[in-house]
Amino acid sequence: MFHEKHSRTIAKSVTWRLIAFVSSILVLYLLIGDWETSFYHSVIIHSVKTVLYYFHERIWNSSNFGQEIRKPKAV
Repeated sequence: MFHEKHSRTIAKSVTWRLIAFVSSILVLYLLIGDWETSFYHSVIIHSVKTVLYYFHERIWNSSNFGQEIRKPKAV
């Protein structure tokens, strides 16, 4: 059975947040027109979302929903 380690969950959280962080800065800049405000809003938003994502992943990792164990085929 596959079990995701905490380090993998953290790495996934960080890399996804970096992608989301940069895209948020760009979108906010297009809406607001101020790089500094866009940056600080993104820092706050994504700091909170990173923590929430970590717990979301850990909860899903403890669930068997949608998973199945397959036996290897005999050769």
